[in-house]
Amino acid sequence: MINRIKKHYRSEFLFQGILIILLWLIEVVSNDESNDKWHNEFDHGGIWFFLSYVLAALFINYVLLPRLLYAKKYLGFALSLTAVLALVIVNEELILEKIYFPDTRGKWFRGIGYTFLEVIPVIAILVGFKFAWDANKKQREVENLTHLVQSSELEFLKSQINPHFLFNNLNNLYSYAISGSTETPDIILKLSNVLRYMLYDCREDFVPLEKEIDHLRSFTSLSALQIGNRGEVNFTSDKAGTLRIAPLILSVFIENAFKHSTSSQSGNIKIDIDLGIDPKGMLLFSCVNNYQQNSNTQNLSKGIGLTNVQKRLQLLYPNSHELDISEDGTIFSVRLKLQLK
Repeated sequence: MINRIKKHYRSEFLFQGILIILLWLIEVVSNDESNDKWHNEFDHGGIWFFLSYVLAALFINYVLLPRLLYAKKYLGFALSLTAVLALVIVNEELILEKIYFPDTRGKWFRGIGYTFLEVIPVIAILVGFKFAWDANKKQREVENLTHLVQSSELEFLKSQINPHFLFNNLNNLYSYAISGSTETPDIILKLSNVLRYMLYDCREDFVPLEKEIDHLRSFTSLSALQIGNRGEVNFTSDKAGTLRIAPLILSVFIENAFKHSTSSQSGNIKIDIDLGIDPKGMLLFSCVNNYQQNSNTQNLSKGIGLTNVQKRLQLLYPNSHELDISEDGTIFSVRLKLQLK
């Protein structure tokens, strides 16, 4: 952290030093080419005029800006800035000009406006540079903070999804174990594979789509065990190629479909899941299930899973996804268009 701060200030002082040198060279050249009798002697005395502008700018940059302007003490900043500029003008008119131009412009005061226009360019450029530099630094800090907040929120949402899935499937496993079903070992194996993927394989922000599809197949097969011969579950998908996707997004919709169907009806269950991929890398996902309207399904569409996945989509795929969730009393439909990379 300290090294980054030192590096930042070294860069700032380096650029500011280069800017001061360039301004000095411009000042020398412009005065050498001028026929104005007041400036044709820009020799050793000229550096003191220029130095007074630089010192004033540094005072404004490192005292007035952070302590007054950035602290939103606008009146104090305006009064202090006026005082600094007035001091520079007084120093130039009553001291420096008397010393270096005693027989010419040092004999009379040319007016506030004339002197102000002579003083302000160098100060304005140096202060403007510092203000722009600070604004850029603040923008980078905001972007870094936004990234940290999003990363923290994503990790929190993921941590909520895993226990949610585990809770539901352990209930199913318990029911099969109590009944002494021969399918219990198969359930344990599939649950182990799914949990291995959720806990280890999907730690990255984005995973190969092919792996995610394999996980969804196992996930769907595991969830379909609770249906048995009471209905039909269809799962179809295209080849994924080299596309990548944020993990554990689509499984929430599939889990929600099974909850809708199995909690509201004992037979004629139908769940259709399809993952299509167009030539431009757009994922076309649909999950449609039937259900019967009753008190068991009134709050399912507002569950923690769907809320979390909508937040994750907003964070990970801003302006690159379309999510449509609809229900008509018998059919619950989720259709998602997701631009993958």
